[in-house]
Amino acid sequence: MKENLIFIGIDVSKLKLDICVISNQGLESFEINNSPSSITRLFKQLIKNYSKEKLLVCMESTGYYNWPCYQSLKELALELYVINALHLKRSLGLVRGKNDLIDAERIARFIKLHHKNLHPFIFTRLIIRKIQALIAYRNRLIKSKVKFKVPCKELEFLGEKNLAKEVKKSSQKIIREIQKQIDGIEIKLSEIIQNDIELNQTYKYITSVQGVGKVLAWNILVKTNEFKSINNPRKLACYAGVVPFEFQSGSSIYRRPRVSYIADKSLKKLLHLSAMRAVRLEGDLQKYYLRKVDEGKNKMLVLNAVRNKIVARICSVVNNQKIYQNNLVLS
Repeated sequence: MKENLIFIGIDVSKLKLDICVISNQGLESFEINNSPSSITRLFKQLIKNYSKEKLLVCMESTGYYNWPCYQSLKELALELYVINALHLKRSLGLVRGKNDLIDAERIARFIKLHHKNLHPFIFTRLIIRKIQALIAYRNRLIKSKVKFKVPCKELEFLGEKNLAKEVKKSSQKIIREIQKQIDGIEIKLSEIIQNDIELNQTYKYITSVQGVGKVLAWNILVKTNEFKSINNPRKLACYAGVVPFEFQSGSSIYRRPRVSYIADKSLKKLLHLSAMRAVRLEGDLQKYYLRKVDEGKNKMLVLNAVRNKIVARICSVVNNQKIYQNNLVLS
């Protein structure tokens, strides 16, 4: 028996949601506040109106602004699809003009066309969203800290030594305060993880891999949704942008395999720092790196291979629920 489906597209903004519903009767449009109460009220009515059909809901990934929807749709047990904005944009083909209502209709038509090839969104626990918010705030503080270091160097370069000293003295006070805030956030993150048995155990598995520190472990927990959304090493490596892809067509177009620019840049940066650390520490990854460099391999190419190995080991220890043992023989 064929299941009747109702396709719902949501265009998310800070204050409001534009919603388009595609059913056998045609199109319906709604505009509501971006709050759990408004979302719950509307979707309860839609569930009542389409009691014999299944509702498929789709929206773009917009970070914090999606959270009220996550809260309400999880409580209502609705099937949700969260789509990368670039994926949606490239699927639309040649389009002209846009507004919130049109975007909601395009999202609804997208899920109607592609729902068989997509995986439903796995809702995150509140604790993961808290960690995500704290990491984002920590990143902003780090960027601010760097900004206050720059003016002093610029003034010294221009020969304004007295002014540079005054600015440096003032900046150092701000930098110290920012550092206190960063330290406080890191303590809070550690406490949150330690107080959750499941998270704490997964964190221990991740940090047992050589080269992996606390910041990478925090980000991995968030990006993979505790390895519920991504638990395959190939998928995680692809998401992080450390997998080389072919570029070839016929006999005239060819270039050496390269990593894609479509990736999570922040996770890629952390994996790079992790790989740099791993090859400096005595262990099998250092031996692998030195052996490949001695064979004449490009250093960055070998370093990317180390990043892939770190990803593979992280997924392996989590999936097998075992602490990593740094005594394996590499091929």
